[in-house]
Amino acid sequence: MSYFCGQLYHHLMDFLRELEWRHMLQDATPGVEEYLASGPCVGYIGFDPTAPSLTIGNYVQLMLLTLFQRAGHTPIVLMGGATGRIGDPSGKDKERELKSFEELDRNLAHQENQMRKLIAFEGVPNPARLVNNHDFYRDMNVLEFLRTAGKTLTVNYMMAKESVKKRVETGISFTEFSYQILQAYDFQCLYEQQHCKLQMGGSDQWGNITSGTEFIRRNLGGKAYALTTPLLTKADGSKFGKSEEGNIWLDPEMTSPYAFYQFWINADDRDIPKFMRYFTLRSKEEVLQLEQDHATDPNTLKRLLAEEITSRVHSSEALSNAQNVSKLLFNPRVDSDFLHGMSQAEWKMVAREIPAYTLPYTLLDGQEIPIIDLLAEHTTILQSKGEARRAISGNAISVNKVKITSPEEGIRKDQLIQDTYLLLENGKKNKFLITFSSQSI
Repeated sequence: MSYFCGQLYHHLMDFLRELEWRHMLQDATPGVEEYLASGPCVGYIGFDPTAPSLTIGNYVQLMLLTLFQRAGHTPIVLMGGATGRIGDPSGKDKERELKSFEELDRNLAHQENQMRKLIAFEGVPNPARLVNNHDFYRDMNVLEFLRTAGKTLTVNYMMAKESVKKRVETGISFTEFSYQILQAYDFQCLYEQQHCKLQMGGSDQWGNITSGTEFIRRNLGGKAYALTTPLLTKADGSKFGKSEEGNIWLDPEMTSPYAFYQFWINADDRDIPKFMRYFTLRSKEEVLQLEQDHATDPNTLKRLLAEEITSRVHSSEALSNAQNVSKLLFNPRVDSDFLHGMSQAEWKMVAREIPAYTLPYTLLDGQEIPIIDLLAEHTTILQSKGEARRAISGNAISVNKVKITSPEEGIRKDQLIQDTYLLLENGKKNKFLITFSSQSI
């Protein structure tokens, strides 16, 4: 108990204040403040593994759990091994397509690994816990479920929830209609097994969460609490976490650390105060001071947030790689020495962000490749040798930041970076990467 004494114990009363200044508090049931002030508490958020990776949208809820833990409480991550097989109607205007059990299990295993990196499950006095709600149902048959859980809520009560009301006219299956009962029973199980009295989530989950508090009241005679965050939207009205290309994933293979970093760098200036409050671990005083110091320089705030969250979600090394790739792509003063200092991981990142070609290494065996052949025959950088000659005459073509001055020049092995890479530029903005591979193409 010594961990919760003195100043740290005082922080137990500050969780709601922390959410308020960050504008992360939407709704809460009566008594939450008193419950949180009573001592170390246990709270949970559920995550259904319907996608192959967590997204930056999920990270709002991970931040909520992180702040909860930093206030001295114990967070539970509830993985939806069961609810993911049903489909949550909340926020959806049509029926979800059911995923196969195999796909859901793969997703769940991957998301569990991501969770363990992003939340402290060890090394702290109040480590997070990870629970799979499939454990609640694996030995329960349908008759037992209907007797144990199905009798608790009336159809009228369930129909009054916003997630159901929105779907009545367009149609909702019994499967998705029953999701509310599953989530409510999850809360009851955690209340009994983990002494968990608080469920948190996005505001679209309010109906499902309060169904859980009702379960606990009716079935156990207990008192449980609910707390939600606002759904995060961008200033232009679009959904947070979406780019023109789609979701911003927390998996580096699905969204590279460079693209992740650039998401924050390219954010709308109007969104930065909101994003800073939701995603920084800096204190209120630090954030207000930064906003004051950079009131006319939102780009600095974007960079600071991008650095912090990229390092936290990926790693400090991934952040450095993303920054170097950003320099290569956007800083015209980058020279050949900079290119030769880049790591293989950085070059692989570059290959995902600009047009890239892979050519057989044998093309360079004992010979040069004429630059005009490389531009117009072995790649489609230019459409013809005549066009390549004109571009060279116009001083537009560079190889590894060195200008090509004659169409008679050739490319040799010793010009390759790490014996593999060649950066071609046509003008200031058009960059292309050629990777020479010893494997058959």
